[in-house]
Amino acid sequence: MKAEQARVLLTGAAGGIGRASVDVLLAAGASVLLVGRDPHKLQQLMAQAAQRHEGAAARLAWQCADLQSDQEIAALARVGMDWGCNVLVHGAGVPAFGPLTSLDAATLRGVMQTNLLAPMLLTQSLLTHLMRQPRAQIICVGSALGRIGLPGFSAYCASKFGLRGFAEALRREVADSGVLVQYLGPRSTRTEFNDAAVQAYNQATKTAMDAPERVARELLSLLVNEAPERFIGFPEVLAVRLNGLLGASMDGAFVKHGRSLGRPAVPQQPFTHS
Repeated sequence: MKAEQARVLLTGAAGGIGRASVDVLLAAGASVLLVGRDPHKLQQLMAQAAQRHEGAAARLAWQCADLQSDQEIAALARVGMDWGCNVLVHGAGVPAFGPLTSLDAATLRGVMQTNLLAPMLLTQSLLTHLMRQPRAQIICVGSALGRIGLPGFSAYCASKFGLRGFAEALRREVADSGVLVQYLGPRSTRTEFNDAAVQAYNQATKTAMDAPERVARELLSLLVNEAPERFIGFPEVLAVRLNGLLGASMDGAFVKHGRSLGRPAVPQQPFTHS
């Protein structure tokens, strides 16, 4: 799709990748509906974007939505339909880092709800509308960790593996329609999404981090060239391919990543004597 024809509903618009994507999309001529939880951030983002891009005010709108709420997801879908969106970008996400034993139930539920269930529900609510468009696209902003299981990211990987599987299956499901479903897999990015613990882990494991602007440019490229999926960065792109081919044979390549987490605490079992 040509960028100037795109009316993009972008979740996670106020995040690091989201803000960069707004700039890149507007510069290319797209219209953008900014979606996030904080109205003040969205209003500020819209005002700043309108100042940076001449004539962009008429191509911008915003809507608050809590993606933890089924009712607000449904309301967002109605807004998107009324606004005439023909591109849905699932950019919202929450992190989960650390040994599995360190993550509580609320964190596990939250990462699955925001990173996987919310995109599925929003897509479901908008799919009939999108299928009525001459051409429409759904872009899932996932992660390289949607194809590579990495120590310390078990919950996050579960959500992104699920999102990639959802995108792949739905792409095949709607192949006879005018809707294209795509997956973008960035590697680690230099945003507030990755806290000090993740940055220290990346340094210890020599994991590179990209600027959010690079991810935004790749998002625009994916929109325009309509490729089914794209992963970003070397050696991550190679690791994605090898992991798909070799599976468990790749386990040894990630030993240093597991060691970088330290040994997780093991709950002590009470001693019983029979």
